[in-house]
Amino acid sequence: MTFNPFSFTTVGHIHVEWGAAARLGELLGGWFAARNLLVVTDAGLHKAGVLEPAKASLAKAGFNVTVFDAVVADPPEQVLFDCVAQGRAASADIVIGIGGGSSMDVAKLAAVMLVSEQPLSELYGIGKVQGSRLPLVQVPTTAGTGSEVTNITILTRPDHSKMGVVADQLYADRVLLDAELTVGLPALHTAATGIDAMVHAIEAYTSKHKKNPLSDAAAREALRLLSGNLVTACRNGSDRAAREAMLLGALLAGQAFANAPVAAVHALAYPLGGRYHIPHGLSNALMLQPVIEFNMKAAAPLYAELAGPVGADVPQDASVEAKAQAFLKRLIELMDASGAPRRLRDAGVAEEMLPQLAADAMLQTRLLGNNPVEVTEPDALALYRAAF
Repeated sequence: MTFNPFSFTTVGHIHVEWGAAARLGELLGGWFAARNLLVVTDAGLHKAGVLEPAKASLAKAGFNVTVFDAVVADPPEQVLFDCVAQGRAASADIVIGIGGGSSMDVAKLAAVMLVSEQPLSELYGIGKVQGSRLPLVQVPTTAGTGSEVTNITILTRPDHSKMGVVADQLYADRVLLDAELTVGLPALHTAATGIDAMVHAIEAYTSKHKKNPLSDAAAREALRLLSGNLVTACRNGSDRAAREAMLLGALLAGQAFANAPVAAVHALAYPLGGRYHIPHGLSNALMLQPVIEFNMKAAAPLYAELAGPVGADVPQDASVEAKAQAFLKRLIELMDASGAPRRLRDAGVAEEMLPQLAADAMLQTRLLGNNPVEVTEPDALALYRAAF
């Protein structure tokens, strides 16, 4: 077997430790000389007291801590601008994202824009960021987006469209995985973010252009961890083993799709977030089944290979088609058991908006080009109708 040329990039240092957020100051103090720290998070986490042990540890270690807690789901550009302004006012020289994907996404670009003269409009696209950034640390509190190990930030523009910045400068210097931070996550949020992570692994494994042996290995192990622990984490949020498995699985899925990019599920999910503010993980979960069924004509052999990792009940000597269908059946079982909404109508989407959503999805050319089957606007509309 020979390999096509490929590259695999990820963050340089990942630290995994239950309860480590409570000694964050000790860890960061050993890693960085910078001491004016900008924490990027959301108001819910901040008000719930989730950050207090970390803030106390940081203060004890001599850090001057400024908290920006105005991040919202599907963050608009203005949130980033406000974050950068607060960081400048505090003379921030290190940035840490603590939260879900939106907080970590904003932290990435804040670290760039606090030292860059480039306007945001010049950063959109692939490889447009010039120069360096401030030191950047990511601490996820959901399992999850995998944003802690990706080089992508997604923002919502004033016209509700989603735009991405993809650049190696967005890879963090350090990632801390403390699954204790995910214990308080409600069941519905656990389900949506967990399915989101599974979508990352699945779409990376079937990615048309940059799929490679390392992203494949990460995707398979991610699916094994996520599928084996999703329902337990939803039903018993304090189960340490399940929470740790989910957080590591989400990270592995993030590494997979950072190197083998996602495709049609995400392309169709983004308009749901932009128009209806449906959480990103839930919008992916809503579109997963229709897209897999649509892709089956080209991707069945790859879906068949994932039947084992997700624990599908199918004989080893079964046909490719049987294994692929068993894979899909297992995903449906997991999604049903997780308690997440399964239809667009249940998430508040109006049927008359489906053509507009299909038109919006066509703007996601970066993602649609990775799909194993070409998606036209009529296809997109049919997929939304199937999900409705």
